[in-house]
Amino acid sequence: MSFRVAVVGATGAVGREILKTLAERDFPISDIAAIASARTTGSQVSFGEDRVLTVQNIDKFDFTGWDIALFSPGAAVSAIHAPRAAAAGCVVIDNTSQFRMDHDVPLVVPEVNPEALKKFAKRNIIANPNCSTIQMVVALKPLHDRFTVKRIVVATYQSVSGAGREGMDELFNSTKAFFVNDATKPEQFPKPIAFNVIPQIDIFMDDGATKEEWKMAVETRKILGPDIAVIATCVRVPVFIGHAEAVHVEFEKPLTVAEARAALRHAPGVVVMDDRLDGGYITPAECQGEDAVYVSRIRKDPTVPNGLAFWCVSDNLRKGAALNAVQIAEALVAGKYLVRKAA
Repeated sequence: MSFRVAVVGATGAVGREILKTLAERDFPISDIAAIASARTTGSQVSFGEDRVLTVQNIDKFDFTGWDIALFSPGAAVSAIHAPRAAAAGCVVIDNTSQFRMDHDVPLVVPEVNPEALKKFAKRNIIANPNCSTIQMVVALKPLHDRFTVKRIVVATYQSVSGAGREGMDELFNSTKAFFVNDATKPEQFPKPIAFNVIPQIDIFMDDGATKEEWKMAVETRKILGPDIAVIATCVRVPVFIGHAEAVHVEFEKPLTVAEARAALRHAPGVVVMDDRLDGGYITPAECQGEDAVYVSRIRKDPTVPNGLAFWCVSDNLRKGAALNAVQIAEALVAGKYLVRKAA
């Protein structure tokens, strides 16, 4: 059985990665549409090795008869068009922040909480979590199942691609300008990003946390359990692709480093690369284009009872966005949640 699939936001960094991932994983497609704003209507994007799609206008696109729509156009656009697609009978997998905390919209990472998919039919919308949340909960899931996570303290080191193609362009241009002593004004980030780190992603909230830090806390609780305490510090770093996280976890049950490493080695979506020697860990530059969440630097945290520390890295455009969305679609097919529309 094959399906009619629409990719919304197809000209953006994540949209292009979704098209690439669908082709690489040979998702069963009978028809595919690339959709974006009026500004890019008529442009072309690649699908697979030998197919080019002409971009269609989201404002004029009729979702009737389409099975799945993978959305990544920005929250404001999803707010308008995702419910429209869902009402037309098309299952929406939305990569924006628009619906993540809606009570009747499941927030899904297939390796972590696939059972949540059972609840999608009420709104016909499934939310993809934030990229930094996804990689952390994939690493935490096998540990939570055995030892029960109580508290998480996490610092993220997030690449500029998390801010889209414009963020990547700003890093490139500001780096070039730095070497010719040409002052540039930051536009996508609150301070210059070249050769710098910026401890702010998204806007500040009343309690002093940024919205990105709030997302990590509330999304983790929605996915793993409501009683988990989470505090995050989210930092933008001058890396094009790949997010890294330093994670400190307190568990309810005692565990050893050997037990944690064994649980992680057998977990779906996780690769342990943890040699205690120079370079025996994974960095963002090494995870680009890869599907896994890589875990390194596993060690005891002696400052709290049942404490563990680790470093995790993942390609934020793949597992942090496109791949997770496609895996949700695959899980819908595997679970027979989808009924193919008549041609």
